[in-house]
Amino acid sequence: MKFRDNIKKYRSLIFPVIALFLINGCSESESQTADDPWLKAEQIKAQIVVPEFPDTTFNIVDFGAEEGGEIKNTDAFRKAIAAASEAGGGTVLVPNGTFLTGAIHLQSNVNLHLEDDATILFSQDPDDYLPVVFTRWEGMELMNYSSFIYANGKENIAITGNGTLDGNASNEHWWPWKGNVEDGWEEGQPNQFAGRDSLHVLNAEQVPPEERVFGDGFYLRPNFIQFYNSKNILISGVTLLRSPMWNVHPVLSENITVDGIHIETLGPNNDGVNPESSKNVLITNSYFDTGDDCIAIKSGRNQDGRRIAVPSENIVIENSVMKEGHGGIVMGSEISGGVRNVFARNIQMDSPNLDRVLRIKTSSRRGGITENIYLKDIEVGQYKEAAIRANMFYEPPGDYMPTIRNIVVENLTVKQGGKYGILIEAYEESPVTGLKVINSSIEGVEIPMEVNHARDMEFENFQINGQKITP
Repeated sequence: MKFRDNIKKYRSLIFPVIALFLINGCSESESQTADDPWLKAEQIKAQIVVPEFPDTTFNIVDFGAEEGGEIKNTDAFRKAIAAASEAGGGTVLVPNGTFLTGAIHLQSNVNLHLEDDATILFSQDPDDYLPVVFTRWEGMELMNYSSFIYANGKENIAITGNGTLDGNASNEHWWPWKGNVEDGWEEGQPNQFAGRDSLHVLNAEQVPPEERVFGDGFYLRPNFIQFYNSKNILISGVTLLRSPMWNVHPVLSENITVDGIHIETLGPNNDGVNPESSKNVLITNSYFDTGDDCIAIKSGRNQDGRRIAVPSENIVIENSVMKEGHGGIVMGSEISGGVRNVFARNIQMDSPNLDRVLRIKTSSRRGGITENIYLKDIEVGQYKEAAIRANMFYEPPGDYMPTIRNIVVENLTVKQGGKYGILIEAYEESPVTGLKVINSSIEGVEIPMEVNHARDMEFENFQINGQKITP
């Protein structure tokens, strides 16, 4: 099985562990990291070790699954996962063919593995994602539809293989709930607006999340994959298509590897990977062509974000391709718990429908601290709005001043820019602080820089439209 072969590749992560030991053994390690923050990126990678599983296989066909995409196999998936869990763990195998199902709930020590020509086709019937589960929707906790693949409080879980996860969403199913005409909604049809407004009120009033019961009749779309309060997670090799909403959404989770996945889904809010209030995350060797941000790092919305108060931190993004999307590397907007220590390197971006390269979106309703964001070796063919965009006015104001500081962009090359090179909109009393751009060039922009309230900017060998840029 290819997954077992790939395990040998992942074991190579042991070598950075040795490097980490050597670095930590040096009395000057802290100063070294300060001089070269990418040493910290290596330390983070060294801490992230992929889960391993017992050498036992549970084929869903042996539990009653039938391929063809017509018969629902929800019960067969449930039985195979339960059998693997009861045996102490193993691989639940999805063989070649198309298998229709409702929600899949993973258990600890279980690897859901798809053969190369296997497709898990998810039902378009919302009832197949009930009963409601404890989840987070746009940064707010509640009881809502299950994500298509879901786990809560689990350890050592994986989705692997070169098969396809097809969310089966379209302008006829799931996407119209957004309430946009371009996504299939028509006047008089139900949408998410009333449910979303109600959830905002419950969040503001801090009603206990278990009492925020939504699901049927509220039209809050489920995410594709959500792992809640879990650890030791691997998602590898799979292709994700036609998601109802966010694609990969770990929440309050840690030790996460996303390796070699392919996301191609242009529906509303179809973000690629959304680590939220999560720690020690590696996203590598992946492809993103999305209807929203390619990678959006989050930490809770408003009152819930401040109540839970868990940042997203120690996130490494590398060796990936990003096409269409509202942004390539994004922080926010659900960012009230803060974001820190994000490293993105060796990324290729290119699309006339890619709005921004680096984007930080927040507001004084959100609050939170965004800090220590490092980008390096970013090649961009084309983007639409701005290469570097920081916005503290993403939503109406509130009483919680946001902070954005220590952003370093190195070796950024843009062939054809959009309207702006750099666009910053911040509060006078909370300027963006410590933006550095080094050894970079942006060509073809209309307005090189528009900066409202920034402090301690540093530019070294930085050109826009062939002209040297100074703070």
